[in-house]
Amino acid sequence: MAVKSGGAAAFAEWRDCFAALDPGLELLPWAEALRRPEIVDYALVWDPGPGELARLPRLRVIFGAGAGIDGLLADPDLPLQVPLVRMAIPEAAQRMGEFCCWAVLSLLKEARRLAIAQAAGVWDYFEPPHRADLRTVGLMGLGAMGARCAAMLQGLGFPVIGWSRTAKSLPGVEGHVGAAGLPAFLGRSHILVCLLPATPETRGIIRAETLALLPRGAVYVGLGRGLHHRLDDVLAALDSGQLSGAVLDVFEPEPLPPGHPLWSHPKAIVTPHVASLPSRAERAGYVARCIAGFERGEPLPNLFDPARGY
Repeated sequence: MAVKSGGAAAFAEWRDCFAALDPGLELLPWAEALRRPEIVDYALVWDPGPGELARLPRLRVIFGAGAGIDGLLADPDLPLQVPLVRMAIPEAAQRMGEFCCWAVLSLLKEARRLAIAQAAGVWDYFEPPHRADLRTVGLMGLGAMGARCAAMLQGLGFPVIGWSRTAKSLPGVEGHVGAAGLPAFLGRSHILVCLLPATPETRGIIRAETLALLPRGAVYVGLGRGLHHRLDDVLAALDSGQLSGAVLDVFEPEPLPPGHPLWSHPKAIVTPHVASLPSRAERAGYVARCIAGFERGEPLPNLFDPARGY
């Protein structure tokens, strides 16, 4: 299996992880795989160069190394006839749920204000005005990540509603569907969380028009992809008071450029795309199980569907 994820320093860790799981599975660094393309059956990759995967004539399965497959879909010569397995694993959903709860609670309890006061050495006493059971969380995206976030947020006492492209049913979550259901969903979301996949239809979905439909003083948590939100519109909403806070983990481009206003904004928490990525050991375990099952004739899980875009 050829590996291109995390650079040369990470390859040793990948090799050790797979050796503990399947000693018979040979791993090749990406550069060596491109020199010996005729022996590569599987590829675990994040952002291969354009046309590189197409140079592997025996390739049977491609595994995305991250939660998203943006880097793969950017390849105009991606061999779509080869199955592409997304890294949609329970460990990632659990990590996303943990991060989502942290982000939502940070906004509920005004953690950014507290951090600024601590850094300045100021005893900024105030009484946080809200509690969880009085603030409705609106989840955009109700797949595996959304389902786990919903359950964990409900455990903290938050009412949760959801929005998705097609109808989904989650315990205790009132669903809203498609363009027709978006205004009512947004109008009830005191805390808006975006977990949508990256598709042409979801690009720029968080913009001035949609932010204006939120209750005034709502907060926003961006955990899906940077293409979902227009940062200038998020900033304008923070400055106007339409949004009272935001946690942003994803950006376009990444990293967020030095000097960007969000770095120092008093109402924004910026994190470096760390919400849900599982450890290499967890990802290696998933890939090893997939390969073993595939070679026994079992279907592959979490296959990319070009028609849906995810």
